[in-house]
Amino acid sequence: MYDVYFYETFSEEKELLISEVGCRIKAACTPLTIAESGHRTPPAKIISIRTQSAVPPEWSSSIHAVLTRSVGYDHLAHFRKGNDDNIALGYLPDYCAGAVAEQAILLMLALMRRLHRQTAQVRRFNRNGLTGDECAGKTLLVVGVGRIGKRVLDLVRGLGMQTLGVDIDPRHPSVEYVSIPDGMKAADVIVCAMNLTRHNAAYFNQERFRELAKPAYFINVGRGECSPPRDLLAALEERRLNGVALDVFPDEGRLAENWRKRTAAPSPEAAALLRLARRKDVILTPHNAFNTRESVKRKAEQSVAQIMHYVQYGRFIWEIPADDPA
Repeated sequence: MYDVYFYETFSEEKELLISEVGCRIKAACTPLTIAESGHRTPPAKIISIRTQSAVPPEWSSSIHAVLTRSVGYDHLAHFRKGNDDNIALGYLPDYCAGAVAEQAILLMLALMRRLHRQTAQVRRFNRNGLTGDECAGKTLLVVGVGRIGKRVLDLVRGLGMQTLGVDIDPRHPSVEYVSIPDGMKAADVIVCAMNLTRHNAAYFNQERFRELAKPAYFINVGRGECSPPRDLLAALEERRLNGVALDVFPDEGRLAENWRKRTAAPSPEAAALLRLARRKDVILTPHNAFNTRESVKRKAEQSVAQIMHYVQYGRFIWEIPADDPA
């Protein structure tokens, strides 16, 4: 039995986690999700996951703590319902805001300048269909102005963009907040940076995209459930959207497992996502926005700090809030 077991670790993260843990506690890592691992019982009293693992309810009597190495914690909020309140649940609130914001801007620029088409056509030196859009004078709408959304708004001002924000908590004096209908009417680019709650699943649906006054670009670096693939596909086909970039996906754990194993699409939404992946006006990345050297180092340091704090004091430094968003 280990003291802590880390699921969903990619190679660079594993090296940093093991280095940070050192010889203080007994730890092990796997790149697999809990479901992929085949573990029928927990291999440690403390387990750590990312967003693709669901903690089996039957483990609740055997584990003491769960740490998600992510900013979002909706999956742990779901686990908390109906399970032992004595299980400590922690997350990492602020290790990757800059990295994710930069990825959002990277995806925005790649869509606007048709970068994926440019690279595909360079061997023929063909410029047909490559005319893109400049940022200056365009309006960017960020929906979900938390740490990540605020950073996106701050960064794009240097590109000459007008900026608007939508959030239930308008706490930043420098942000011009608007209603979602007004924001959709003004937007040339939309960035979804919301956390997932029971109130915003399918927030960006066909009805929402019909509020656009002109075709826009849509980027989601928040949660995949906020923008169902079938609705995105319909908006592209109806020319309400000029392009879509996604770093997050609905039912991501099952989707990732199916894509890794190259098995059949498990749902209509996953089938729509496969259709999106074949389009030239769509960019998909594997929930990788956080993944910079600096951010991964912070994640390892903060994860181990969380675990050592729990070992010493029986609680995490950053516990998931009691006002459950699930």
